[in-house]
Amino acid sequence: MNFTLYSVVDFPEKIDYIFKKNFEDAEVFMATIQVNESNFESEVLKSELPVLVDFWATWCGPCQMMGPVLEELSGELEGKAKVCKVNVDENPDLAQKYNVMSIPNFVVFKGGNISGNVIGAVPKEKLVSALDA
Repeated sequence: MNFTLYSVVDFPEKIDYIFKKNFEDAEVFMATIQVNESNFESEVLKSELPVLVDFWATWCGPCQMMGPVLEELSGELEGKAKVCKVNVDENPDLAQKYNVMSIPNFVVFKGGNISGNVIGAVPKEKLVSALDA
């Protein structure tokens, strides 16, 4: 089987169609919201929607495993709940304030109050259940 590789230079009139078609067919996910000490109150505590906050760190393997799960969940919950991430190394005061001793640590906030907590790498359904509780 032989393949020929063409570049965009070979067919410049097709590039708009190729990119447009790929973007139209792609499933778009809302990104998780990065929060820190300066925007935690506005994004989490004053949110009208329930908020799932992931306390995580870059060096944490299970935290990295949960990243794609949270991105997917964020897209599925768009308009119903928010998914936020707090890097505990960059925001140690927030981690201490919410008694985060292990990561990943998922804290659910409703109306500015903690309504649930899940620790560890867990299936997406467990996070959804915590939000629904």
